[in-house]
Amino acid sequence: MKRNRIEEYFEELFPNPICELNYNNDYELLIAIVLSAQSTDKRVNMVTPILFEKYSSLKELKNADLKDLEHIIRPVGSFRKKASYIKNIATILVDLYDGVVPTNRDALIKLPGVGRKTINVFLSEYHNIPAIAVDTHVERISKRLGLVSKNADVLSIEKRLEKFFDKSVWGRRHLQMVLFGRYYCKAINPKCANCKLINVCNEKNKRVS
Repeated sequence: MKRNRIEEYFEELFPNPICELNYNNDYELLIAIVLSAQSTDKRVNMVTPILFEKYSSLKELKNADLKDLEHIIRPVGSFRKKASYIKNIATILVDLYDGVVPTNRDALIKLPGVGRKTINVFLSEYHNIPAIAVDTHVERISKRLGLVSKNADVLSIEKRLEKFFDKSVWGRRHLQMVLFGRYYCKAINPKCANCKLINVCNEKNKRVS
C-alpha cells in the first residue's frame, strides 16, 4: 500500500523528527515561524538569539524601536514587514492576552503575519494539537508522490494529507515531510538515486534514466 511505503520510509529516515526552529516559549516559537516565511530555519535561528536576548519579554518587544528590530532581523528578508509584525504581535499579546499566545484559531488568525500554515505549525509543535502545515516542502513532496494534482492549492493539499494520514500522526508526518523535502527531495538536485519512493514518484522518468 502506498501510504505504508511512504510512512515506513519516513520512519526509517526520521525516527525522531523535530522542528528545527529554536525557541524557549510560546511567543518565541510563534515569532520564529512568522520570520521563517520566505526564509530558512537556519537564517531565522541566526537572528532570534540576538532578538530575544536584547528584548527578553513581550513588553520589551512591544516597546522596541522598529528600526532596531528591522536591523536585527534583516537577514531573514522582508525585514520591514516582519519587524512590524513582531511589534504588533507583541502589543496584541500583551494588551489582550496577558502575554500568552492563544490556542484559538480565530484569535490566532487575527495576529499580524499569522496565516493558516503558521497556526498549524504552532499548534502542532507547541501544544501537540493534530495539524498538518503545508509549506513549500510539503507541497512539493505531495505533488511528486502523486498524493495531489499538480495544480492543487495549499488548502486542498492540507485536506488531502489529513485524509491520507491518520490523525494521530499528523504532526509527526508534517515534520518528516519537511525534513524529507529539506534534505532529500529537494527542489533542485533531489537525491533520487537511493530513494525508496522513486517508483511512486511522478518525476521518476525525468530523474532516473
